[in-house]
Amino acid sequence: MEQLKRELRTETLWRALPAEFLGTAVLVFCGVASALAWAGQQPPVLQVALGFGLAVAAASLFTQGVGAGHLNPAVSLALLVSLRVSPLRALLSALMQSLGSIAACALLQALTPPHVRGELGLSKPSAGVTEIQALVVEVIITFQLVLCVFVISHKENHFEGSAQVALGVSVTLGHLVAIFWVGPLLGGALAAIVYSSLLTPKRFRCGDCLSMWKTDAEPEQKVEARL
Repeated sequence: MEQLKRELRTETLWRALPAEFLGTAVLVFCGVASALAWAGQQPPVLQVALGFGLAVAAASLFTQGVGAGHLNPAVSLALLVSLRVSPLRALLSALMQSLGSIAACALLQALTPPHVRGELGLSKPSAGVTEIQALVVEVIITFQLVLCVFVISHKENHFEGSAQVALGVSVTLGHLVAIFWVGPLLGGALAAIVYSSLLTPKRFRCGDCLSMWKTDAEPEQKVEARL
């Protein structure tokens, strides 16, 4: 409990949370706006994919200096599973991301006429695609995205300014298919497990794991500082 109180009093937490809100709001506003029927018809998939890819690259760039930059509940969950953030930090980050997304969609709803906004770029499985098939596709898509996040943020990799480009390309690849909820969360958690146990295996003692889950640990700063 004392560690929880100490974390709630940290400046980095209360700087990161508004950044998560702002970054996700900008990402969703620009990404969803690229999917609207501004010309009277639905834009091509490539335009939407590039819109989201460029938006996440920009959002990750201006949030990198405040210990934020998850911009996605799946990424926050993956960081939690890999013991890089505390449960409190992951929960609050996901909450701010959700609020930022809602605010962005509400703003788009107010700024666009009905014939342009339609369903605000709502993602749906294509005709003939079952829910299970869509779920598996989403797991794979988010798996590659979260692996990309871990790789570009690894302390031994030197992406420098190209980290945002790599992240944008990964998001663009994912949006060439679709984005939902359950699949991304499962894919993010799976990527965290594979990366931590297979690609960069580390030995954790039970005490170390409990300590990381109670409060923010040093690895999170290394992850976020490079996004």
